[in-house]
Amino acid sequence: MRYLDVFTFPDDETEVDFTVQVLRKCYSSFYPFRILPRHHFERIDFSDVTILYGGNGTGKSTALHVIAEKARLERESPFNRTSFFSDYLNLCSMRLCEPIPDGSRIITSDDVFDHMLRLREMNDGIDAKRGDMFEEYYELKQAGFRLRSMDDYDQLKRINRARKRTQSRFIREELGMNERTYSNGESAFSYFTNKIGENALYLLDEPENSLSPARQQELVRFISDSARYFGCQFVIATHSPFLLAMPGAKIYDLDSDPVTVAKWTQLGNVRAYYDFFKSHESEFDDD
Repeated sequence: MRYLDVFTFPDDETEVDFTVQVLRKCYSSFYPFRILPRHHFERIDFSDVTILYGGNGTGKSTALHVIAEKARLERESPFNRTSFFSDYLNLCSMRLCEPIPDGSRIITSDDVFDHMLRLREMNDGIDAKRGDMFEEYYELKQAGFRLRSMDDYDQLKRINRARKRTQSRFIREELGMNERTYSNGESAFSYFTNKIGENALYLLDEPENSLSPARQQELVRFISDSARYFGCQFVIATHSPFLLAMPGAKIYDLDSDPVTVAKWTQLGNVRAYYDFFKSHESEFDDD
């Protein structure tokens, strides 16, 4: 499914015209200006899954945030939205195949890290309270209690629960399950599967962060199925070989000048992995 059809960024000449006017006001930074023209990146023609590939500083995340702001997508974590962002967006254009559905969003690595930190903070709070609950359990077990009014009813129920349950079961039920039964990778993966629904547009900024190779391959299958069967469109900034190898994905190579559509096997990052494993091929044969 495609909602985004074409997106264009201002060309080098347009950006120069703007920044020359601004120079008179003595600004030292014009972000997001002067990023994408470095490699003449001016247009994206989208597929169901479109990938922006490139090394650090090539502008793949910048392009993703520009598209998200132009499309007015939902987001959680703040980003570097300078005073020039609105001016830049006015110079961009966007053509749609279908209206962008409600619930469409951009998901960044900051969103995932913040989610894991919230889980950790919540679990730390639960752990701190668990010690107090041990003492409370024994007090309830041994409490002598007389119901004097309906205001005492809740306390009577807690006493009865303590008397009928083991210590561990009582504390689990009172505190709730500790969310830190998952690793960081499992928590990160569940964040994507919980946030990505049906029939929507999703922009993902380096989703491989915190994911093991096995989890990255699971995410590839989840994204592929969501695009193929559940009406989703994805635009992904990544340099993960597992995501780049996704069948049917259209890849823009931001390392090339000008930016071109490329096969995943032609990309510098993937070739570096290939050359590395090829040079150690005999060690795998020994196993």
